Order: sequence, then structure tokens, then C-alpha cells
Amino acid sequence: MGAGIAEVFARSGLDTRVAEASPEALAAGRDRLENSLARATARGKLTKAEHDAALAQLSWTTELHDLGDRDLVIEAVVENEQVKAEIFRTLDAVVGPDTILASNTSSIPLVDLAVVTGRPENVIGLHFFNPAPVQKLVEIIPALTTSPRTIERTQTLVSHTLGKHPIRAQDRAGFVVNALLIPYLLAAIRMVENGTASRDDIDNGMVFGCAHPMGPLALCDLIGLDTVQAIADSLYEEYKEVSYAPPPLLRRMVAGGRLGRKSNIGFYLHEAPTGRPSEHA
Repeated sequence: MGAGIAEVFARSGLDTRVAEASPEALAAGRDRLENSLARATARGKLTKAEHDAALAQLSWTTELHDLGDRDLVIEAVVENEQVKAEIFRTLDAVVGPDTILASNTSSIPLVDLAVVTGRPENVIGLHFFNPAPVQKLVEIIPALTTSPRTIERTQTLVSHTLGKHPIRAQDRAGFVVNALLIPYLLAAIRMVENGTASRDDIDNGMVFGCAHPMGPLALCDLIGLDTVQAIADSLYEEYKEVSYAPPPLLRRMVAGGRLGRKSNIGFYLHEAPTGRPSEHA
């Protein structure tokens, strides 16, 4: 997601700096982003001039202190509140007083991240969808502490500068899309778990019967099963509704490292680097 969000900003003509935790992670993210730009160019989505202009907007670092001159910093790390909070504490001490700190969290309460900083009025959720360069939607999630000015600045950025379609969500676990999507995905996993239908029949049923672009189990693999579980845990913690509880099969797959495309195996085997579903897992 981080590479995809960075690509969106760079393609919009914005000076974009990408920070990763290690040189290895930075190199992998850079390769992912540059490959995405190359594919878009090969498919005619970008001209060669637009491709080169986007690359020219990008710079790379492994130090959060190198983000000190940014007007906006978007955090897109693992869906873990403690990890995100520590990053927000560090960024708060690094960036200028008017800088907006945003999280791409799928489910963690924004107010919990805002209050670890000295600028809770400048903290907001900007939830992009995968793949970020293609998907038009961005959820804007103000915390109770977020100022009207921060909301206005991010709304203008998303709709006018990035050309995305924003929707406003309350700071509740799952926001709008995942509060609807995750129970659907978990229901599909339960159907596999209890033998109601096969993986292929479930996915084909939703593709050919409901005109979905992909089935729920293929979508789980795209999102990452660990991320699906983390969002489900947040939803269940907040609402205590059974439909949000992660099924045992999901927990076992995550524990076994079957995370979907990111590990090349989930409900499907995936061919690196395209991640297309292939054989039965």
C-alpha cells in the first residue's frame, strides 16, 4: 500500500519522499513502485513523459527524520496500533507544527493515534484502497480531535489534487467499507471451513452471479490474510458481534504463514511477481 500511495502522489505532480525501515525494504518498495509505473506505461495508461515526471518526483530514505520538511506524512505500516503509535510519536517530534499526520489504517481508532502526539488537531485517517493507483476511493476519517481546517485541507487534496473520490467516515472500527466488507469475507472463509462449498465455487459464484471483479477468497489473498484478521479483531473488539469474529481457519492460515499474495500462498498459490491465482493451495 505504501508504494501505491507514493505512486498516486508522484503521478499527481507532488514532491514525494518514501521512508522505509531498512535498505532491503526500501529497495523492494522502490522496485514495486517502478515496476508499477512501467506496467502503466506499457499499457498506455501513462506516456513516457508522464512516467519520467513521476519518477522525478520521488526520493527515498530509511530515516523518518528526513520527513521533517513534509506538509503531509501518511503512515502505511503494519496494522498494529503499538507500531503505528510509536511512528506517530517520532513523526510528531520531527515535522513542522502545521504538518498533517495521516494514517492509512483500515480499522484502528484515529483518536488513539492522535493523542500520542502534541498535535491531535492535525491527525486524520486517509484510507486508500488496493491497488491505490487504480482504486478511486479514499475514506477520510477525522478523529474527535481533528480540526475543521485539517479536514478541509485533506478533502481538497484528495478530490482536487489527487483526483480521487473521498467519502467521510466516523472514527469507528472498520469505517464504512471494511465494516461492510469484512463480514462478507469472513462468511466466505466459514463456508470453506465448514464444507458448504469449494473455494472455486464460492469465488465463481460472486464473480459470475453478482458481477464482482473477484471472489471473496481471492480478495482475501489480495488484501493479505493477516490484514483481514487484524481488521476483524479490531471490529470484534469494538462491536462484539459474532459476524466480525475471525474464523479458526483464518487464524490457522495466518499462523502458518499463508498470508496470500504477499507470501505467494493463501487460498491460492500465486505466481511471483504478478500474484495471479493459480493452483489450489
